[in-house]
This record gives sequence, C-alpha cells and structure tokens, in this order.
Amino acid sequence: MTGRRVAVTSPQTRLAHARRRYRGPWRPTTLDPAEMPRAIALYRSGRSRAVSALAALGALVFGLPFVLWLWPALDEVRVADVPVSWAAIVLVPFPAMVTVAFWQLRRAEQAERELLDADTGVGGGADRGADNAETASFGSFDRTSGSGNSTGEGAS
Repeated sequence: MTGRRVAVTSPQTRLAHARRRYRGPWRPTTLDPAEMPRAIALYRSGRSRAVSALAALGALVFGLPFVLWLWPALDEVRVADVPVSWAAIVLVPFPAMVTVAFWQLRRAEQAERELLDADTGVGGGADRGADNAETASFGSFDRTSGSGNSTGEGAS
C-alpha cells in the first residue's frame, strides 16, 4: 500500500458528471406561437376530462368503505369461506382503477382526434377506422415538429 487516498466512483457517476460538463444548459422547447391556441385548447379539454376520472377514483376509494359500512351484513355473507366484504376490498378496487385508466386514455385520445378534426376540417371522428385515427395522431405530432410528414416517418 502506498498510503495515498484515491477517490473511487462508479462509471455511472463519471458519465453523469461528464454529461453535465459537456452539454449546454437544458432549456424546455418552445412552442410555435401558431400552435399555442391549439395546445391551450387541448390542455383545457384534457384537464376537464381528467376531473371526472379523478371523481370516479375518489368515489371508488371513499365509496367502497362507505358501502361496506352501510351494509355490515356483508361481513356475515361468505363465499368460499371468505367474507364478501373482504373479497370486495381485494377484488374490486384494482380492476376498477384499470377500467378508469383505460376510460381516461380513450377520452384523452378522443379529445386529440376532435381537435385534429376541427383543425383539418375532417368530420366524423367517431366513425373513422383505427388505422385512420393512428395516422391522424401521427400527423398531429408531425405538424407540431414542423416536418409536414403525415405518416410519422423521417421526423427527427
């Protein structure tokens, strides 16, 4: 031993420090002023739709214990020697939360399609096929990046 102290760091730490030194300061991307009203409309639409999803989750989280409190007889009813109230606590919340998540996702996608249809003047967003909806979604991303490519290829 030489008696000299050596700082030991992982390769990940060295990479993180090097990355911080060599890159410029991080700045959020700026939105094209022409796209700002569209972004605000999409944000407001998504926010108002999210309120109902949060209300549904709140009703689930606070409503299930309230229902079990209202009907204490569910403690005596047994299925496979397990009280129904216990089964409700285990089996109801998670599938319900997944259902609310899918419901919110579909509503957010619908809001984007409606806004895209309003911008392009295409009617009947609900009766379009899934392939057309995906192409329209890619087209909305490409218009914001400025590439003008409606298929999503070659955007960088």
